[in-house]
Amino acid sequence: MTFKQLVKTNCWESISSIFLKIYPQASENIEGYKMVFEKLIVIEAERIDISIVVTKVKDQEEEYFDVSGLHNNPKNEEEKYSQGIEFVPWRKWLGMDISRESLIDFSPQEIIVHCLYEMTFVSFKEEDIHKKLKK
Repeated sequence: MTFKQLVKTNCWESISSIFLKIYPQASENIEGYKMVFEKLIVIEAERIDISIVVTKVKDQEEEYFDVSGLHNNPKNEEEKYSQGIEFVPWRKWLGMDISRESLIDFSPQEIIVHCLYEMTFVSFKEEDIHKKLKK
């Protein structure tokens, strides 16, 4: 299942309450997340050979969620390890598979929430994300 398929089979109403439960601090920007979610519904996906991996991380001081990309068919040693994907264009996010482990450990709505949070970490606008990457 791709991220685009996951997005298309859900609606904002099924996402928003879960979003605020997982990330209560996001309440001040909830309209921005909604705007991005609605944009993802209409953006054409670009298939990419990477799977989205969502994991719950517990260290000594805190608990948080990590969203990264893992190459399905690594071509070199670096591609065997998780990659940061926060600067990846949204059309490519939509073309990524969701890892089997993530689909087992999280509900579809939770996966969407964690991905939205990660992909908007820099900004709610792709143009701003691209500018930040260029710097």
